Amino acid sequence: MDSVIEVQRQTHEEIERFEQAIASLLSQPPTTRKEQLKNEHRASDILDRITARATTLHSLYVDQDNTRHTETISLSSADLSEFYTRLAKIKDYYNKYPEQGPEGFELELAGVLGEEEDLYDAEEYEDPVALLFSGEESYGRYVDLYANHTQYNNLKNIPKHVSYIQYLDILASIKEGGMVHPEVSSTVRLSKEYENYITSLYNYLLSYTKRTQPLVDIESQQRDAMAEFEKLWNEGQITGWGDDYLGPNGSEGVYCTACQKLYAKQTVYDAHLKSKKHIKAAARESNPASDSANKTTAGSTPSQSTSQPSSSRPSKYFKAALYTNVLAPLLVPLIPTLTETKSNLERRFALTARERETEAEGAEQQQQQAQAAAQTNGTTGAAEEEEEEERIYNPLKLPLGWDGKPIPYWLYKLHGLGVEYRCEICSDGVYMGRKNFERHFQESRHAFGMRALGLPNTKHFHEITRIEDALALAEKLKQEGRQEIFQNETMEEMEDDDGNVYNKKTYEDLKKQGII
Repeated sequence: MDSVIEVQRQTHEEIERFEQAIASLLSQPPTTRKEQLKNEHRASDILDRITARATTLHSLYVDQDNTRHTETISLSSADLSEFYTRLAKIKDYYNKYPEQGPEGFELELAGVLGEEEDLYDAEEYEDPVALLFSGEESYGRYVDLYANHTQYNNLKNIPKHVSYIQYLDILASIKEGGMVHPEVSSTVRLSKEYENYITSLYNYLLSYTKRTQPLVDIESQQRDAMAEFEKLWNEGQITGWGDDYLGPNGSEGVYCTACQKLYAKQTVYDAHLKSKKHIKAAARESNPASDSANKTTAGSTPSQSTSQPSSSRPSKYFKAALYTNVLAPLLVPLIPTLTETKSNLERRFALTARERETEAEGAEQQQQQAQAAAQTNGTTGAAEEEEEEERIYNPLKLPLGWDGKPIPYWLYKLHGLGVEYRCEICSDGVYMGRKNFERHFQESRHAFGMRALGLPNTKHFHEITRIEDALALAEKLKQEGRQEIFQNETMEEMEDDDGNVYNKKTYEDLKKQGII
């Protein structure tokens, strides 16, 4: 389009129509959680498009190349030849294309509002919002932290290995303004494995929050939290992250400001001064005016270099310290989701494999029925999901049954689900209820613990949970095995050709001597 003024007018119209669309979306009463999440994602998409068009409109009004000013002067003159020239162009265009379809904006608006769903069958249409979540997340109802749980258990020198439910309890115990994983020692926090773990956990929770709360400006909140942390870090109020510049054996080392690295010994530091990496780093840091001064500070000890902001603390721990402290604003709003995830896991633990398959098949059938009903009359499917998702009164914290409701209290007591069973072989694993405890002897975790002890996971070791008892039983079985061999030799009877009966040992001795 040639006219800048027409582009501005059309952009204003598109922004207004987007605003009307977003008002229409958010004014609709949400029938189900899925529908509400879809509307929020569509509203977020519309806001992004409004922002992009507002940026374009601002650049047109700034008019750096004077295009708009020139067009305004040409249209404001008394001569109307320019006006009629443009009118003729418009008429020629529509005479040439009389069956011109809807403009691109109409198609864009229909796509944003989800009106293209009507063009596909229920089986062919693929919901873009559903693709954002994994099966464990169940459309944003639960969290999927299995990978992070594995990373946490693989950290060295942690207090103890925890189950997935215990890991969720640890994350849910965080308080406003607190720090995640206060139970982890400073030695673990300063490791590279912990930095990788805390970075992975932060990235997942940030992504999950964006997917479940698309209308919340979580990025600006995180920027503010990071800026506040960086301010406290530079002021030295954040401690416990290698503040003392200690070497591996607790002795002071030599810190190189050019390479941003701590060396345990002076000899190692002197040797690295001739390396190409240090020479390049020193050249980048230095300038012609303060060349001699930088040579002095590059080899200073930690006590001499604390006056410089860039070298006052080791920078390699900054990333781990940052994510450990800014995780609280992400985790606190997700505490109800973590609790609901834990309840769902406890409910699934109470089911057998067949019941889980039946539940999965039933959920798939309900989803198909809800999609079919939504095309004809969506009220039935909405009522079913609303009924399913309503909050359940469960003051005793009983596990949920296959129907999503708490099991009866008498059944809870019958199965002993309130009794804890600990297994030292499984790294002090805790199992609730006798049924889960007996089942775990055949699971991979217990079998791995037995292999680590060098023992077979046979029925002889059933009900054995202490390592000392397992080793003692293994020694006893070895002794009994030798006695059984001796008894077999003396108790087994053999018969010769004449019908004489001997025990196995006597028979073999006589046969070797050629007597029989």
